[in-house]
Amino acid sequence: MSIWLDFLGAEIRYIDLPTYGRTRIAEAGKGKAETLILMHGIGGHIEAYAKNVVALGEHYHVIAFDYVGHGLSAKKTDIEYSIADYVEQLRELMDALDIEQAHISGESLGGVVTGDFAVRYPQRIKRAVLNTTGGIPVVSDKGRADLKYLAELSARSFGQAPTFESIRERMQWLLYEGNWHLLSDELIQSRLTFYSSAGYQQCAPLIYARLKKVKDGGKPDMIELEKMQCETLLLWTTHNPIHDVAAAESALPRLPKGQLYVMKTEAGHWPQYEDPQEFNRVMLQFLASGTI
Repeated sequence: MSIWLDFLGAEIRYIDLPTYGRTRIAEAGKGKAETLILMHGIGGHIEAYAKNVVALGEHYHVIAFDYVGHGLSAKKTDIEYSIADYVEQLRELMDALDIEQAHISGESLGGVVTGDFAVRYPQRIKRAVLNTTGGIPVVSDKGRADLKYLAELSARSFGQAPTFESIRERMQWLLYEGNWHLLSDELIQSRLTFYSSAGYQQCAPLIYARLKKVKDGGKPDMIELEKMQCETLLLWTTHNPIHDVAAAESALPRLPKGQLYVMKTEAGHWPQYEDPQEFNRVMLQFLASGTI
C-alpha cells in the first residue's frame, strides 16, 4: 500500500517557526479535545507514522512533524542539533499551533526529546510514551555492537552520494528481519530523495555528530528518568536494536510513574510501522487511562 493511501484523511502542511523555520507536519483529528504529538528518530521523517496519524486521529488531534534538518523541514546549519534544539522546536511548534498541553510520543531520538521536554516543561505534557527510546543505558554487548553499526550505516548517508541500496540497508536496521517485506520501494525512495538533497547533505554531519561521539567513546545523551513526573509508558519490542528488553526493564524502576509494555508481535525499532494495529491499540488504551 502507498504511504499516501495511509495518509488519506490527514493534512500535510508547513508551519514557520521563529527559530527553526519551515516545519512539515502531518495532522489529523482537528477539533478533538486532546492533542497527541508523534516524533520520529534520528534521520527520520513523518512517513515513519504513516500508518498511525489517521487512525489515532479518530480519537485525538494528532500531529507528526519533521525535525529541523529532517524530511522536508528547514535545513539549518547554524544550530547544534542538540537535544535542547529539538525540545525547543517542539515547544515552538506547540506555541505556533496554540497547544498548551499534549500527550507526546517519541521513537528512538524522539523518546529522548520527549523525556527532556517532560523535565523542562512538565506543565505542557500530559502522558508520555517512550517508544523504543534512546537515552537509557545500554546493558548488553550486542547493544553496544548495534550502536556502532548504526553509526557506520548513518555515516554513509552524507559525504558521499547515498544509493537506493545504502538507504535500504539503513532502513532494514529499523525493522525486525521478518518484517523487511514492509519496506516498500516507495518508502525507501522517499528517504533517498530526502537524503540526496543538497540541504540535507550540508546539515547531516551536524545531525549525526551525536552518533559519531558515542562511537568514538563519548557519553550519549541520557534521559533524566527520575525527573519525569508524568505517567510514562516504555513501549518496547523483543527485537529492538541497541536497547533490548533488559535495558527497558533496567530503566523502568527509575520512572516515578512508569510502565513497560512489550509488543506481542515480533518487531524491531519501528513498532508503529511493523504492527500499527497493536501499536495504535496500546497507545489509545494508555493515553485514555494511564494504564496498560
